[in-house]
Amino acid sequence: MSTKRLLQGWRWYGPNDSVSLQDVKQAGASVIVNALHHIPHGEVWPLETILERKAYIEKAGLTWGVVESLPVHEVIKTRSRGYEQYIKNYKASLVNLAKAGVKTVCYNFMPVLDWTRTQLDYTLENGAKALYFNFIDLAIFDIYVLKRSGAESEYPKEVFNQAAKKAKGLSSNELDELAKVILMGIPNEKNIELEDLRKNIDVYKNIDKQGLRENLKLFLEDIAQVCQEHGIKMTIHPDDPPYPILGLPRIAGNMEDFKYILNAVDMPFNGVCFCTGSLSAGKDNDIPALLEEVKERVYFAHLRAVKKDDMGNFYEADHLDGDVDMYRVVEILSKENQNRAESIVFRPDHGHQLLDDLHKVSNPGYSAIGRLKGLAEIRGLELGVIRNANPS
Repeated sequence: MSTKRLLQGWRWYGPNDSVSLQDVKQAGASVIVNALHHIPHGEVWPLETILERKAYIEKAGLTWGVVESLPVHEVIKTRSRGYEQYIKNYKASLVNLAKAGVKTVCYNFMPVLDWTRTQLDYTLENGAKALYFNFIDLAIFDIYVLKRSGAESEYPKEVFNQAAKKAKGLSSNELDELAKVILMGIPNEKNIELEDLRKNIDVYKNIDKQGLRENLKLFLEDIAQVCQEHGIKMTIHPDDPPYPILGLPRIAGNMEDFKYILNAVDMPFNGVCFCTGSLSAGKDNDIPALLEEVKERVYFAHLRAVKKDDMGNFYEADHLDGDVDMYRVVEILSKENQNRAESIVFRPDHGHQLLDDLHKVSNPGYSAIGRLKGLAEIRGLELGVIRNANPS
């Protein structure tokens, strides 16, 4: 009996993406990971629009297999006044996606900011560029740009002192550029404004980790019936980075968090997007052990790696050369995949900007050649894992 391979996915940001669907095919992927980014958060995704995007993808000989993401509106996360309408809209979008045959949905429950980096063009020794997160730069933004009350006391003394020293040498333009990077949203979506961030942080002063957990549980309970009836798999993306920042709680960053999430609503639709990059930024996370714990509920995977220093700063490394035992990860996924009626989709997450892409404008982390390199490496690793498990 032949061994079932993981499905090779590729995140694509729609017709305006600088990486075309033809590029995706040449890279070797077959499953498109896509979303309707032009629709404002909280509004219903019309069936007609979904079908139009699906037809566009299929015309190129590819399949729209995963939605990443169907955003959860902040009103749902905070359970604020009017959340019922947003829940109703979310369920309507899920039904429309299911009618179109797109039934794997990635989402996150990160407050306010979808992801956070402090530099988008960190230069590596070989001249390639990577995404980077630095606590000192985050502290500079938090204390001197955002000016969050009490922020000074939340950073280790070493970080605070270095931030204070570095901030003195930064121009107003450099501070503005730092803020622009931190406030950057998902490509093709609106970036958050500084004042909106301040207002949202104030809202979360009354919502701690347990409160946000409870709101996630209630959200999953609200959509459970629709998901079960329509065969939808919801996959929560880990927090990125996987620890509290800017005074905001985080609830999806480690083993204990994911045990809580899966047990809180213990139903098959409630699953995980296993992102090795986000999780490996957590210094205490044992990635293979965490995957072993949640593997039966992993319906989608992002495979990448980071390299951390003692302070917790990290940059995005080569896919097989970071603080992740990628061999064990692929081995666990491959073994679990044999038990599935439908193969697990993975995508090479965040690639370096290199070669000709250094001279092109692309979405941060989503240039073509770096991801092509990552996809080829993971694909080769998977074949090695399969051959090792089934020597001929």
